[in-house]
Amino acid sequence: MEVHRQLGCGFLEPVYQEALASEFTNRDIPFIREVKMPLAYKAQPLHTGYCADFVCFNSVVVELKALARLSGTEEAQVINYLKATGHEVGLLLNFGTRSLEHRRFVLTKSVKSV
Repeated sequence: MEVHRQLGCGFLEPVYQEALASEFTNRDIPFIREVKMPLAYKAQPLHTGYCADFVCFNSVVVELKALARLSGTEEAQVINYLKATGHEVGLLLNFGTRSLEHRRFVLTKSVKSV
């Protein structure tokens, strides 16, 4: 919220990404920026992969947007990132509106009964 409070809306996503990385560092939040996520189809690696904006605490996928309105496409993107990484928690942050929009996603691993 501090990044949105300082910058407001109207910048492109990379500006918010850089500011958020600075804020994470200042607050001692462990993160990896622009995390590459390889994909496979039927156990065969694909040349195409995903790139999440951040993974914090080695477990939370954080995806940034700077859009006038979020849609199901951005939500599906975060869910796919969770599937690709095996992480269970994702945050979608949209800096493109007057108030910061945020959505939390939890993708639990299904338990198969025997």
